[in-house]
Amino acid sequence: MNLLQIMIEVIGWTAAAIILASYVLLSLGKLEPRGAAYQWMNVVGATGLVINSGYNGALPSAGLNIIWAAIGLFTLWNVRRISRADRC
Repeated sequence: MNLLQIMIEVIGWTAAAIILASYVLLSLGKLEPRGAAYQWMNVVGATGLVINSGYNGALPSAGLNIIWAAIGLFTLWNVRRISRADRC
């Protein structure tokens, strides 16, 4: 296994741990579903899994995680937009 493959594996396992941690924290009531921390954990985790699964040729997983990250980014944008509208 060369250095690139090791880095890809580390990215994948770290990403999986981040997504799992976000779910555990959400389930324990430590994070809010529309909160920035939860959404960013999902965006970062999904991005890492896109890198890992894309490199390994697991295109269905890569596609799913692209959508997963896009949902997180959309939610962050939407929450921020609503928050700004409420201040006006």
